[in-house]
Amino acid sequence: MKLYTYFRSSAAYRVRIALNLKGIAYDAAPVHLLRNGGEQLSDAYRAINPAMLLPALEDDGNVIGQSLAIIEYLEETQPQTPLLPSDPAGRARVRALALTVAADTHPLGNLRVLKYLTGELAVPDDVKLAWQQHWLRTGMSALEALLANDPATGRYSHGDTPTLADCCLVPQVFSAQRFGVDLAPYPTIARIHAACNELPAFQQAHPAQQPDAE
Repeated sequence: MKLYTYFRSSAAYRVRIALNLKGIAYDAAPVHLLRNGGEQLSDAYRAINPAMLLPALEDDGNVIGQSLAIIEYLEETQPQTPLLPSDPAGRARVRALALTVAADTHPLGNLRVLKYLTGELAVPDDVKLAWQQHWLRTGMSALEALLANDPATGRYSHGDTPTLADCCLVPQVFSAQRFGVDLAPYPTIARIHAACNELPAFQQAHPAQQPDAE
């Protein structure tokens, strides 16, 4: 199993956490998002993933893109250490929490969006940062409300074992902190983030621990 990854990619970070939680060994194939104009745009990587996005997982001759699709694939093919609850309502809640990050928040700070802002639209760097921080705070506020007001939240986002929701929450917090967003308004997120990072699966997936970390 090979994971095409970049140490600072939030989407790849999610998949690394899931692989670690499930105890699945994999080969990391770094694809640098900035070097040489972006290695994800190269013909070699385009042949692997025509979307030219990270991550991509290669397994048994299949190549799967999109982090949540990859994690769902792992859930179906290697169900040990499940990352989704057993009940339909619980699975729906966990997926909704994950999508609050992966669909509603993360894409607005994606590298290709930011490059378009500063390139074609000639947005100054300080305005770009304000854009990032606005959407990060907006997404974090929504996630905090969903977590803080639901009795299904436990030590982690759903109950007392990590789930798909936590695979998304932790990289999103990393991104928020990287761009100067204060976690004080989000105490539930901060508490869950700290609990997750006590686990080796999360620690080993951290960007600083990756072979391509700078």
